[in-house]
Amino acid sequence: MMKRFAALALGAVLLAACGKTGTESGPDAGSGGTQASSAEIWWTAIPDKDKDALQQKFDPVSAYLTEKVGITFKYKPVAKYDAAVTQFANGDVMLAWFGGLSGVQARDEVPGSRAIAQGAADPKFKSYFIAHKSTGLEKSDAFPMGIADLPFAFGSKGSTSGRLMPEFFLREATKKSPDDFFKMPFVFSGAHDKTARWVAEGNKVKVGALNYITYDNMVAAGDIDPETCRIIWVTPEYADYNISAHPDLDKIHGAGTIDKIQKALIEMKDPKLLAAFERKQLIEAKNEEFDGILEVAKQLKLVR
Repeated sequence: MMKRFAALALGAVLLAACGKTGTESGPDAGSGGTQASSAEIWWTAIPDKDKDALQQKFDPVSAYLTEKVGITFKYKPVAKYDAAVTQFANGDVMLAWFGGLSGVQARDEVPGSRAIAQGAADPKFKSYFIAHKSTGLEKSDAFPMGIADLPFAFGSKGSTSGRLMPEFFLREATKKSPDDFFKMPFVFSGAHDKTARWVAEGNKVKVGALNYITYDNMVAAGDIDPETCRIIWVTPEYADYNISAHPDLDKIHGAGTIDKIQKALIEMKDPKLLAAFERKQLIEAKNEEFDGILEVAKQLKLVR
């Protein structure tokens, strides 16, 4: 897989400039300086879904961590992926649920920060390429070259599973950048669930890429019809989501605080709490597990 990651650097620079691309919806969340009180731990999550819905999901997680760790946790929503990275770098939040790319970007900005937990599914993550039934495209083991003629949506510009890795595999399969491959402008939906809905509606776009867990959960909940919004290709596996901790947690709240938080997360068993992360279990994570993503990000100058 590392060879595949290294191969990406031979293509045009990813995420730096997109001549035909659209824009994400939603304003940036501003930075609020340092944490308001050392008696509180503010944390956030990348907005891979509607941020108001995430607030409702993550507030109970804050209550759980407050009880287990003995420090008040408060969830702070952000509007974009890069806002989560910025707030972590500035110390506005001390804990964050990141994607693979945003995680390595944040940890690069904050020396000593640690990936401490991930979903059991995250070491072997994958993305789906999906298409509206009107395209006539069917699922295949081969990359769907026919999507070149169709309106296409990535998720957020900073998403690992909705942008970085789908584009990586697209480049690997086609030997072209998205600008050169697609015959019409591609767009960014800004969130995985929005990509699925756009494809299911079949108006704005006909094809898109998103993380497999969001798609599977939306199908299970009856939010989209898999016959109308079809999986046409599944990417190879890669590492993705993680919870990262700011080193100042131990400085402000005492040595061992990060380890206490890690223990509480890994011991989280309530399905309702785990559902906030769309995971069935959280396991230990280490920075080196995301070295593949870090290598790509460095080669493409997405981190120093």
